[in-house]
Amino acid sequence: MPNDPSNDIAIEIRDVSFAYSRSGGSPLPAIDRVSIQVRTGERLGILGPNGGGKSTLLKLMLGLIRPGAGSISICGRPPQDARRQQLVGYVAQRIEAELAFPISAREAVLMAIEIGASPWRRRTQDDRAFASDCLERVGALAFADRPVGTLSGGQIQRVMIARALGRRPRVLLMDEPTVGIDLSGQQRFGELVSRLHADLGLTIVIVSHDVRAIAAGCDRVACLSRTLHYHDSPAGLTPAVLGEVFKHDLAAVFGDVHLDAHMADQCSAPGHTHGPGHVHGPGCSHDHPGAEGGA
Repeated sequence: MPNDPSNDIAIEIRDVSFAYSRSGGSPLPAIDRVSIQVRTGERLGILGPNGGGKSTLLKLMLGLIRPGAGSISICGRPPQDARRQQLVGYVAQRIEAELAFPISAREAVLMAIEIGASPWRRRTQDDRAFASDCLERVGALAFADRPVGTLSGGQIQRVMIARALGRRPRVLLMDEPTVGIDLSGQQRFGELVSRLHADLGLTIVIVSHDVRAIAAGCDRVACLSRTLHYHDSPAGLTPAVLGEVFKHDLAAVFGDVHLDAHMADQCSAPGHTHGPGHVHGPGCSHDHPGAEGGA
């Protein structure tokens, strides 16, 4: 039988929009007509400013909220079904309440392995072996029996990834995974993601406002600021595109900035320096509708 091409698509987001309701006011748009396909085994980075809709899109992929328009499928299923069937692993941002809970790193992974099991089910030797395997894959076995609250930011990040792997997912979603991690830790994170991708064949989506975290370990990049501004390989991610996506962040610091996107090799003026908001890069051929607000 010929291969079904639909089996090649791990995540399909089709013309999705979402707005948050506000009491006494009009709805607040967060996502506007976004369409993305992620192929099985691909690594996608979703890049954008704070308040640009990244977290909203992640919640939609997890099935925690439903789109106001459009559709989403994960491994050919609605997001809620994919999450219930443990097809999706999720690495959240660091949450202090979880770190204060007095459990070891190993216990955190075992609890993920046991999600959905009967409360009367006894923990097996296979469970313990699999937890150790998950911890070893991320380089966390050496501190597996230490309380999670005593670990460094990079160590906690590894434990949370191991915890997500405990669900045996086909898709791994990560929300701002390099927050609080220094530059060397970010480099190690990129190496870890590449290794997991190669060893397990995971489809990986990394949501971040950090360009380095996205460009280092992703096959394609989606630039999101309420609407989709760019969706292609990191090589095509020009300063002009970044300037457009992050222009509201720049405006909050520098005021209403002017983005000059002329070619870098056309700027030959001696001693020419560029102030805030002046970016070099080839002009972008994509349409860029305004990205007002966002959530």
